[in-house]
Amino acid sequence: MLPMPDPRSIDLSRRTLLKIGGITLGGVTLPNLLAGCSIGSPSVEAQGSAGKMLESKTTLPKPFHTTLPIPPVLQPIRSDTTGDYYVITHKIGHAAILPGLLTEVWGYNGIFPGPTLHSRSGRRTIVLHRNELPVPTVVHLHGGRTPASSDGYPTDCIYPVDMSYLNSHMDMGSMDEKMPAGDTTEGSRTYTYPLEQRAATLWYHDHRMDFTGPSVWRGLAGFHIVHDDIEDALPLPQGDRDIPLMIVDRSFAADGSMHYPSLDPTLTNTPGPTKDYMSGVLGDCILVNGAPWPVLEVSDTKYRFRILNASNARRYRLRLDAGAHFIQIGTGQGFLPAPVKHDEIDIAQAERFDVILDFSAHDIGDQITMTNAYGNGGMAQVMRFAVTRHENDQSTVPGKLADLVPLSGAEVTVKREFTFERGGASAPGMTLWTVNGRPFTTGTIAARPKLGATEKWTIKALNVPHPFHIHLAPFQATGVDGNDQPGLYDVGWKDVINLDSGGRGELLIRFDGYRGKYVFHCHNLEHEDMMMMANFEVI
Repeated sequence: MLPMPDPRSIDLSRRTLLKIGGITLGGVTLPNLLAGCSIGSPSVEAQGSAGKMLESKTTLPKPFHTTLPIPPVLQPIRSDTTGDYYVITHKIGHAAILPGLLTEVWGYNGIFPGPTLHSRSGRRTIVLHRNELPVPTVVHLHGGRTPASSDGYPTDCIYPVDMSYLNSHMDMGSMDEKMPAGDTTEGSRTYTYPLEQRAATLWYHDHRMDFTGPSVWRGLAGFHIVHDDIEDALPLPQGDRDIPLMIVDRSFAADGSMHYPSLDPTLTNTPGPTKDYMSGVLGDCILVNGAPWPVLEVSDTKYRFRILNASNARRYRLRLDAGAHFIQIGTGQGFLPAPVKHDEIDIAQAERFDVILDFSAHDIGDQITMTNAYGNGGMAQVMRFAVTRHENDQSTVPGKLADLVPLSGAEVTVKREFTFERGGASAPGMTLWTVNGRPFTTGTIAARPKLGATEKWTIKALNVPHPFHIHLAPFQATGVDGNDQPGLYDVGWKDVINLDSGGRGELLIRFDGYRGKYVFHCHNLEHEDMMMMANFEVI
């Protein structure tokens, strides 16, 4: 293994921009920050989301002709008293997404979505990730209460087994990423997850510096579900009636490959999308669990669906026709105190909604369609449920789900404000996405909360919508948009809050996990890649 410095002690070398000029912040040049665009574009919104539609170059299938696939459950290679051990390989695979075409995916174990992991609260899960892709990867367990060494800091890269990437960058005399310290060897890294947290629907995805958007777009995403005794005691739907739903939008090239407007399609040197897509990349085909506008055959019983918006930039307003409605039982951070009925659900990027759909009032042959009120044309359709059989149902939705102890403003030791907007820093012809007017660098710390402290963070979203996400420490919203109470979808513990343009979120965060350096950022992945991210360090 080649000796490399710890990447957290230096900024990344993003060399391409140096050929055309540096980034400026308040009139001061910041070298080595961003390689990429030479021309900017205005902030844009389309269909309720920040971004621009990217049209496919092939014929898309008609909705509701494909069966919903269920991601396979990954089994541990071994288990002992210390935990459960898994191996996941990042590699190229091929999927039959569009009729008559094979789509190349970058997948965990070569599939999209990746395999689902099931873990017990408080029992360690140890995952060896092996990288057989042509570029570095980083794995982040989104929603995990994870030590910094396994959280997936953006420069903690797993280099490819094929050393050609590393050798080519060494030959150029500078590297875009540095080999991380710790238990990393060429081609693999071990992530340890203590999972000392509530039962919840988590997910894992690529988090590589500057290239998260195109890497996730190509398929690097999967579910990781945590269970506990409280969940086991609830009479909720189980087994085949507990189904994860990963919703994404994608566009396709003429050959069926996933179409993304990267400045550098190899994802090796120049980060970022082309100028028209700086606000976000919106696809024109909705996939659920990797299938276009699928159908799920169901019985006339209750089902539990763990809905994840894994899209890069698209927000959804989900609705059900035929008189059906959602019964929300949890967020991405676990159960609500009591179920909440919704006629529609607004779900931002990376948010998860744990819901019950009750098909018992429907007849055999009925069809219930999930739609997207933010979308137009095909993007207004999501998937369909077809009631095809009668079955007995012993499950119920209890009036009480789990205790939730609210955080108190009296516990707050520090108050901070962060503004997410386009502005404050620029490259030639381009205005960057920033946090408090500053683009991301690995060496700048925006906050140093003390371990165990509760802080109040005020998050402001300007220009376009921004979904705020913080690693390690979930939060409780106490007010949104000037109201002194959380929004309709902001009750309970969360790790993402959906803020409209001009929105304001008041959050109480308890930093009681681990010491170390973590990030918070916008989960519009194009915004994140284009610098809308900042560090905090728990001390």
